[in-house]
Amino acid sequence: MLRFYYTILRSIFHLYMVPLMRYVAAHPQKYSEEKRYYLVRKLSRIVTKAGRIYTTYHGIENIPEGGNYILCPNHSGKFDALAIVNGHQRPISLVMDYERSKMYVVNEIMALIQGKRLKRDDLRQSFSIIMEMADELKNGKKFIIFPEGGYLYDKENHLYPFKAGCFKSVQKAHSTIVPVALIDSYKAYKYNSIRKSYNSCYFLKPITYDEIQGMKTQDIAALVQQRIAQKISDVTGMPIDEIIVDINSDVQLI
Repeated sequence: MLRFYYTILRSIFHLYMVPLMRYVAAHPQKYSEEKRYYLVRKLSRIVTKAGRIYTTYHGIENIPEGGNYILCPNHSGKFDALAIVNGHQRPISLVMDYERSKMYVVNEIMALIQGKRLKRDDLRQSFSIIMEMADELKNGKKFIIFPEGGYLYDKENHLYPFKAGCFKSVQKAHSTIVPVALIDSYKAYKYNSIRKSYNSCYFLKPITYDEIQGMKTQDIAALVQQRIAQKISDVTGMPIDEIIVDINSDVQLI
């Protein structure tokens, strides 16, 4: 929490951006998707710099130049989405838990990128969001979605089971999947410290629709998880069978 408050203190002179973001989000007819995303990336870089957080990027050439795709990263902390946004230049949207998406500043970011607010305990609403994603993917939109659905504070670089449901949008839209391996991103806000925090973001080789055509969503989820686990293992030296851990389905994730 110390880094969180330290970041707020160092960013206090940029608070003018919050009402600006609200205004821009409320007038999408005046501001293009690129301009709205520019504001999001500007704020993300300000927060990252103020928090003394440093990310190294690998595999940016694996991000498709065009077409629709979803980025599927592992999820281990509050910094994850910012890490990806900082390394992804083209406009992209985000699927996020409904309650957490209403937090101050996060709400403004979600409005700017027209993010999807998913209620994890409402299956009907969740399915509706996935179908909305599919329709927008068909029109060329891009999304970040965390297939694990959340994390716990002791998760670190481990992987929880990937939820198959989020890949229904991929099937319907014939979309490409870009697995993303985030390593040590949990360190940014886990420890009560303001020392420099280092993490890595790996954009892995895309999985095209041709590769997964006809596969069950459970098998797609397992494939994406395996690709991410392999990269984490290659970088950290952790055995894959230690990286992938199971949790009870009734555990409430953050």
